[in-house]
Amino acid sequence: MMSVYRGALAELGAVFDRLDERRVDDAVAVIAAARRIALYGVGREGLQIKGLAMRLFHLGLQVSVVGDMTTPPLGKDDLLIVSAGPGYLSTVQSLIDTASAAGARTLCVTAQPEGQCPASADHVLTIPAQTMADDSGPDLSILPMGSLFEGAQFVLFEIMVLKLRDRLGIEAEDMRRNHTNLE
Repeated sequence: MMSVYRGALAELGAVFDRLDERRVDDAVAVIAAARRIALYGVGREGLQIKGLAMRLFHLGLQVSVVGDMTTPPLGKDDLLIVSAGPGYLSTVQSLIDTASAAGARTLCVTAQPEGQCPASADHVLTIPAQTMADDSGPDLSILPMGSLFEGAQFVLFEIMVLKLRDRLGIEAEDMRRNHTNLE
């Protein structure tokens, strides 16, 4: 019998088997081209988004998390990255609308590409994984609620950072120099 650990890893592997690599590369290109980047997510998706923000900072990009006092206004040549796993979250929709009205580009990470938030975004990166929007019925993940989506976000975001590092010609040691010394 497969252990619960192997089962969870197999489910994550199946997510990445269905992931559209072209969309990942498109998202990486959009991030690389941005002047300033602000990121936003709620709940556990927000934790993953904050992890991505940290790694983008380590790459030396101008990045902030929406809600922090130091988040600058977004406009032309800037990018808002949001997470809306279930396809719609009212705060995410409001931020997409505000950033778009200011001339910024928007990238929505979601499991429900037909949702209102991704439909409003300029770019969509779909992670084909269970969220709380579809955590009932047959064929459920062994992980609770939206954990499969959130776990896939972590792995995907780290791979995207590697792709960005290569694309931007940043060395691992450059990233280490950007790591805080206040721990």
